[in-house]
Amino acid sequence: MIKKLEHAKDLPLPGYASEQASGIDLFAAVRKNIILNPGEYKLIPTGIALAIPTGYEGQLRPRSGLALKHGITVLNSPGTIDADYRGEIKVILINLGNDNYDIQRGERIAQLVFHALTRIELTAVEKLPATARGDKGFGHTGKF
Repeated sequence: MIKKLEHAKDLPLPGYASEQASGIDLFAAVRKNIILNPGEYKLIPTGIALAIPTGYEGQLRPRSGLALKHGITVLNSPGTIDADYRGEIKVILINLGNDNYDIQRGERIAQLVFHALTRIELTAVEKLPATARGDKGFGHTGKF
């Protein structure tokens, strides 16, 4: 379920841009344009609230075109929206590019992908089962 908030009544509902798109496009529900300077990040409203079904989460992800052309991305990507959250969906955008970026009302700023969750029960132990990899990480398999 989706609720359009008062400050976004004139904006379209988020939707899939193509038949096989994975995520729905979210729009900037800013009252006036916002300039995002290089290295700067801001919280951008989308003007919607959701009721995500239990057992699912929403994942906020960058739009590839904004990232490639302007260096604009989602700071905490992917951002997680829990099923029990009912507030406005907002996106933390950061400008990793070299130029100022003008966020305009109604601009597509991020995408939202829904993902089914699996919950597990953690059991405290003194020792974990051994594997061939063990505790090796952070590039342990080499460059190639």
